[in-house]
Amino acid sequence: MKAAVSVFLLLVRSVLGHDQHHFGDSQETWLSKYGKQVDQPFSGPLAFSHLTYARCLEDESVDFDIAVLGIPFDTGTSYRPGARFGPYGIRSGSRRQRDIHAYTLAWGNNPYEQGFKIIDCGDVPVSPFDNALAINQMEVAYSSLLARSISSKVPAWKEGAVLAKDGREHPRIVSMGGDHTIVLPILRALYKIYGPIAVIHFDAHLDTWTGHPGAVTEQSRFNHGTFFYKASQEGLISNSSIHAGIRCKLLGLDDVENDKSVGFHFITSDDIDDHGVPAIIGRIRERVGDNPVYLRLDFFTVLSPERQAVVAGTPEAGGWTSREVKRIIRGLAGLNFVGADVVEVAPAYDHAEVTGTTAADIVHDLLSLLVSPVPSNKPDQPEIWSRYEL
Repeated sequence: MKAAVSVFLLLVRSVLGHDQHHFGDSQETWLSKYGKQVDQPFSGPLAFSHLTYARCLEDESVDFDIAVLGIPFDTGTSYRPGARFGPYGIRSGSRRQRDIHAYTLAWGNNPYEQGFKIIDCGDVPVSPFDNALAINQMEVAYSSLLARSISSKVPAWKEGAVLAKDGREHPRIVSMGGDHTIVLPILRALYKIYGPIAVIHFDAHLDTWTGHPGAVTEQSRFNHGTFFYKASQEGLISNSSIHAGIRCKLLGLDDVENDKSVGFHFITSDDIDDHGVPAIIGRIRERVGDNPVYLRLDFFTVLSPERQAVVAGTPEAGGWTSREVKRIIRGLAGLNFVGADVVEVAPAYDHAEVTGTTAADIVHDLLSLLVSPVPSNKPDQPEIWSRYEL
């Protein structure tokens, strides 16, 4: 018993007196003792991948080459709302990412080390009460950022100046939605700079419908399933656009004919089984050609909800995996991308941040896509088997 008490007292003394002098003078400042206040993956202000965060719409002196921009609009959805929290969910999912630890074997680069200034420009403060006002706010915000001068002293994306009507290079934006409707004001803004845009549309749905039952006013005809039809009427998209991952239910073949008249061809979700990823990539590249291209990804309807945790305004079974989508995106590098987005992330339906984390990884891929002049060639790695050696 005495021995046990002695051991206990020894432990108490050890704890109370544990290395009191080991850490030096407690009056020393943090900066002089430990250095910069570096954020942990789970701490700090919520910016995408801990990037520099700026209120770019408010501070017109901020310049950049590529911006990440939140567009928290979801009052155009026809089924499940909640994507207004998408920008928050994607940023939260990106907390383990950062610019100094961003090299991937798949891309063979770190997108933040390719000579482009990439920042987080915050969110567009869209109205949740008036859709007409919100759509105008989104267009004005996007146009304002496109009008900025690029940060790079030398051309960062020479093709941009060739494609632009004014002959100068403009910044590019990766948007985080929000529901699909955000693409209409984005296309309006891009049209002013580049003319008609070819759209690569990853989705289960066509989104080219003329309207929904009950749409009796002009504004009610604009929603997350009709915006491409409206964009076509306004001449914003070129007749070289393409859907990828289509598997939704239709009214009939008239929907397909209408979709074709809007300017789209489509790849179904089943086509990846019949033809494979390389054929999908080849079909998309052939379709859009050398046109200015916008990539929009309704991430959680193109992906399969039964394969992974997926939240969406209108979920559909039978989609692709995130690995397949990522491989297709890598195969599209070198096209004339003028912008991109990820939409329909609704954290309220998420589980364990699986959706937000996956979406953040896709945004990282989209940034890599914008800075990569050609499809990635993996560096030689003798220790890793190629598929031909397996």
